[in-house]
Amino acid sequence: MKAGDLLADTIYGCFEEVTKRSPHQPALVCLGEKVTYSELLEMVLKFAASLYRLGVREDDRVILYLFNLPQALITYLALQRIHAIPIPVAPVYTSYDLEYLATDSGVETIVCMDTNLNYVVEVLPKTPLKRVIVTNIVDLVPWWKKLIVRSFNRVPKGKIPSDQNSFSFKELLKKGDPSSLPRFVGQGAEKTALMLYTGGTTGFPKGVPLSMGLFLSRVREWRRASEAVALPGKSISALAAPFYHIIGQMDAMAPLVVHGETLMLFPRVVLDALFDYIQQYRATNMFAVPAMYRMILEHDRVDYYDLSSLKFCGTGGDVLPVKIAERWFEKFKVPLYQAYGTTETCGVITASYARDGIAPSGSIGKLIPDNKIKVVDPLTLEPVPPGEAGELLVASAYAKNYYWNKPEETAECFISIEGEVWYRTRDIVRIDEKGWYYFMDRSVDMIKHKGYRIAAAEIEKVLQEHPTVLSSCVVGIPDEKVGERIKAFVVMKSDAKGASSYELMNWCRDRLAPYKVPHYIEFRDMLPKSKVGKMLRRELRMEERKKQEQV
Repeated sequence: MKAGDLLADTIYGCFEEVTKRSPHQPALVCLGEKVTYSELLEMVLKFAASLYRLGVREDDRVILYLFNLPQALITYLALQRIHAIPIPVAPVYTSYDLEYLATDSGVETIVCMDTNLNYVVEVLPKTPLKRVIVTNIVDLVPWWKKLIVRSFNRVPKGKIPSDQNSFSFKELLKKGDPSSLPRFVGQGAEKTALMLYTGGTTGFPKGVPLSMGLFLSRVREWRRASEAVALPGKSISALAAPFYHIIGQMDAMAPLVVHGETLMLFPRVVLDALFDYIQQYRATNMFAVPAMYRMILEHDRVDYYDLSSLKFCGTGGDVLPVKIAERWFEKFKVPLYQAYGTTETCGVITASYARDGIAPSGSIGKLIPDNKIKVVDPLTLEPVPPGEAGELLVASAYAKNYYWNKPEETAECFISIEGEVWYRTRDIVRIDEKGWYYFMDRSVDMIKHKGYRIAAAEIEKVLQEHPTVLSSCVVGIPDEKVGERIKAFVVMKSDAKGASSYELMNWCRDRLAPYKVPHYIEFRDMLPKSKVGKMLRRELRMEERKKQEQV
């Protein structure tokens, strides 16, 4: 595909096309308000015009520091309209994370919540940021509803500064003139559609650019997985994953760009609100991490709600415990369809399709189209015999095959074999004779907590910045409820006095997103290392597993 291709080969073009087909269909439901496709398109074009007027241009990168709100979708699609590159990031990130992300990506524009604006203001002098666009959680709800919730002090809010570099999302939306926009022309499958950040083995998050061709291929396959039970054009999806995560990207954009269906948004997932929306709007689709399904099963009010409209419940981001899958099916008579993927491969490598019925116990699905794989010995990279476990390598059409500003990690994770570039997942899988994939083990450098993929090295780096810490090693401890909990092993400096695990945890809280803060800290005199000085995380993991087995 080349520049000037059909608009259907772009995210914005697909959205515009489904809007033409279903202008009055509800596109979004959030905070009790519905937004039709025609209304959403109008807001997207107005906001795109305002961004363009402010100077945002093609290939400019823009951070979305937002909760799962219509403002996030409007901004995302508006950036697609002007060929800029959205970078959704966790709205719970602190200034420590934000400074790194803004500097690494080189962004000049950020769209944020008024409640996390203080972090943006803190990093402004240290980053390339020039423009700050601020929104409030109720910016797009009717005035009377704002009056009610604010009178009961139910909406968190922050103060928006009045300077030439700060702008109100609501005002930009109101003043945008779509006629000022240049004509939209597709730029081909290789065009960068967005960039997401994922954990880095060196302690720094890595920017993953995703191409338009790869993204649209994945989104279409994501929706195809459920079409046998959730009919095209008729489904209603409950977005239970954060928009800054690749799962949230797939689950949010599939309804909006494939068949023109309804997407339910939640600023923060509160289970009772999720249940109420599923019951009220008769949601058919939901995708969530295994930990959330466990929380639903154990919620003491779940039986008060009618969740029978759910037809496709997908899960990924972590290994699904067999007992959870069995309990879910027994209670709701709907399977949990498991998928597997990585940010680098745009979210999905294998998937369980509803058309195939219930997958074998423990399976993560079958290989989706547009992926090629190798299962190899992780040390020699030689193929393993059929049916045996090995490291999964993936090659995908239109994959970018590099990390933003990370040549060393790029060389480590993207390797060339016989002239083709393959991504090293570092995950160990097995394939049976019928083509079903099974996840066996993951790299010890990554921790999966509540579906988040957390780099051990990032936490170690923060701990080692503490003035009393000599060295640290972080591992994931298996936990049925959340996948893994984070445990840090710390060696203190010989002259360190008075430092406690409580102090180190507070140190981490000030510098890391909440889900990255260690749950346990253990002090040691020394840590296990290889002959070349590399930390042996696997040994510490094995120690912890043996302790669990003895309990």
